[in-house]
Amino acid sequence: MDSNDLLEEIRGKNVSDITDGVPDEVRSKSPDELHQLIDICDAHLKSLHQEDNGEIRSLTPTESKAFDYLIQVRNAAMKRIEEHRALSEVFARRPSAVKTVYANLRAGISESAGVVRMTNAEARDNALRTLEDRSSSAHLRSEEKDQLDRSIRSSTDIARRILVTETEHYRNAWLKMVTRPNGAMYLDDEERHAMQVWDEYRTMSEGTTTAGGFGIPVFIDPSIIMTAQGSGNPFLQIARQVDVNTNAWKGVNSAGVSWSFDAENVEVSDDSPTLAQPTVNVFMARGFIPYSIEVGQDYPSFASEMSTLLSEGYDELLVDKFTRGTGTGEPQGVLTILSATAGNRVAIQTSGSNFGANDPYTVWKALAQRFRRKASWLMSVDVNNKIRQLGTANVYHAVTATLPEGWADALFAKPVYESPYMPDSTTSTSANSGLAIVGDFNNYLIARRGGMSVELIPHLFSTTTNLPSGTRGWFAYSRIGGGVVNTSGFKLLVNT
Repeated sequence: MDSNDLLEEIRGKNVSDITDGVPDEVRSKSPDELHQLIDICDAHLKSLHQEDNGEIRSLTPTESKAFDYLIQVRNAAMKRIEEHRALSEVFARRPSAVKTVYANLRAGISESAGVVRMTNAEARDNALRTLEDRSSSAHLRSEEKDQLDRSIRSSTDIARRILVTETEHYRNAWLKMVTRPNGAMYLDDEERHAMQVWDEYRTMSEGTTTAGGFGIPVFIDPSIIMTAQGSGNPFLQIARQVDVNTNAWKGVNSAGVSWSFDAENVEVSDDSPTLAQPTVNVFMARGFIPYSIEVGQDYPSFASEMSTLLSEGYDELLVDKFTRGTGTGEPQGVLTILSATAGNRVAIQTSGSNFGANDPYTVWKALAQRFRRKASWLMSVDVNNKIRQLGTANVYHAVTATLPEGWADALFAKPVYESPYMPDSTTSTSANSGLAIVGDFNNYLIARRGGMSVELIPHLFSTTTNLPSGTRGWFAYSRIGGGVVNTSGFKLLVNT
């Protein structure tokens, strides 16, 4: 704001126009802008009070009103600068604790209840700001940050969980609680409050995991960040993922509305669609990491390696169950449901033998056109190797790949993914045994409830003597489910 702008703003204003003791000219100003405003006020006040030769002026009624108004503007600006200075001194004395509290106050989350009551937009915006903070997310790869960004925008629960767990005090408290049997004894006031906020939030929010255990900070939670492209789990790259607040996801699907052309003045046909409600149940995945007391004492970065230790087993479990899970007490595998559905099976040309060059064409044609647009392939490395060897002198249209190549990564211009739990061609000679799946994997849904939690078991006992073994353990759990929500979106090449 320059001198002329200020004069224009205050023209015709009176002191009585000021509301709440704060002139409009002072509102929404930074400390630097307030200092500049005070300098301008000083210059105007001096010009009204004295002539250039130092003689005191007699003010007209209009000038007198402007003089009084400028005094109020200057005083209000000085008061705000003083408040800012006092708060800055408090920051200097206790930078870590006060910075967290002040940031929470600005975000409207002075208590855990505030996080729950925040609007979805507020929770999302504040969580995105936390993700952008380099000090909080410096260890994340770019694809992990991209995945978290998508998760924050699509899941209000993950956004709110970030606001509760991604603080310096919660991280410090979490490390103490999962590495020391009596970790609560070593928490300072800020860390104890951070754990209390988590506990209250977990109790109040129906979107978190079950009670008990300490929620892993989101930025190291393998149940969330492992869904990034760095994971070897193809389902977490191509399947549809949703976050749920209950123990099941329930959707609605339909084959669509059948339109028709009708003659003039003829009653229109009833084109009501048939609706179905697919359900994906959520189950609890569990992991246990026993370790000796000596390892816990001598390996200083043991706790910081938590995400790596947990993610390997968790990732392998999900690939297995998303491929061939029974759906009873565990996710339903895509191979399981397609093998049991006659309409999804496409037989190879020569029953009881390895498939030939015509078979990929047959299963590709069998897939409806609307699902071919976003289709992907899923198979074992053995089946992929057989496809790479289909090309011969008289089958020149088929794939031929040399040994230095590791994988045929595209068929019919669609990506090909590996699951080690898909059958090999040599073991797929029984009836309805699957060889390869092709389809739009948006029709396979992964439902997650909250993130991963972990508990420290301070002493493990021998199963024979019931005596302590000098071993501790981390018990981790996460709730997740998976299932096919539209079987018509897939075709399965089978040997029958």
